[in-house]
Amino acid sequence: MKLTADAKGTFAIAPTPFHDDGRIDERSIDRLTDSYEEVGCDGVTVLGILGEAPKLDAAEAEQVAVRFVKRAKKMQVIVGVSAPGFATMRSLAKASMEAGAAGVMIAPPPSLRTDDQIVGYYKQAAEAIGPDVPWVLQDYPLTLSVVFTPAVIRKIVTDNPNCVMLKHEDWPGLEKISTLRNFQKDGSLRPLSILCGNGGLFLDFEMERGADGAMTGYAFPELLIDVVRLSKEGKRDAAHDLFDAHLPLIRYEQQPGAGLAVRKYVLQKRGIIASSAQRKPGATITPMAKAEVDYLLSRVARVDKRANLGPQSSAAG
Repeated sequence: MKLTADAKGTFAIAPTPFHDDGRIDERSIDRLTDSYEEVGCDGVTVLGILGEAPKLDAAEAEQVAVRFVKRAKKMQVIVGVSAPGFATMRSLAKASMEAGAAGVMIAPPPSLRTDDQIVGYYKQAAEAIGPDVPWVLQDYPLTLSVVFTPAVIRKIVTDNPNCVMLKHEDWPGLEKISTLRNFQKDGSLRPLSILCGNGGLFLDFEMERGADGAMTGYAFPELLIDVVRLSKEGKRDAAHDLFDAHLPLIRYEQQPGAGLAVRKYVLQKRGIIASSAQRKPGATITPMAKAEVDYLLSRVARVDKRANLGPQSSAAG
């Protein structure tokens, strides 16, 4: 089923599993996909910034995307197709959609500076992938250095009917969500799914501002699912209480340059991926950092037993 503006819930951002020697670990891709489905994710997004997409060649990117798509049984799969050139973007989008992906995600190149440049780029990108491919606009100025105003987002969505979702990762960005929802109330913006990233760091209040759910890569997607659900049920204190228990670990994961190493370490510790390795160049997690993460997990486990991991599990093989 293709992605629509009605999408909601939790879409996990998947890391790309590698063996220690840098080869793609397909068996860990399978386990990772299965784990997201087992805990109740509505979708999964692959080959995003967290997925180390720039470290893959074109054939490898297609290999990873198709593996996730083919393995998913109930979830929608979104494939990050951001690339320096439209030929590469078009090719990966085509292969992903033919395999059964729900849509693709496009991040802006850091060279974009003016509103006109941003709007023009996305018009060309949408033409490159074709009018039948639903796509997600990734708004992540902290990493990509491209700033989208709410008016620019409205213009992009208006100009491109196949833009059905915003991946909201601005910081601070709560007012942006409110502004976009107000555009919809006054009729100047058509329906648009808004899922939020940034490691879930502000998910509790993002939901209250009108977000439809989460699209991020925290090592416990169960937490994201629960916060989204509790918020929609109007159980504000319960949502915040659970979120607050995880917040120290969420914050620790948000360290620039270190977050992916932490996330992969926890996923390995959970027995979901076989190795926490990143493809070079990439950060490694030190023994002291592992001890700090283990301590944080023990504190989260006082409230949420799912974080009580005990001795490191094994997913080798």
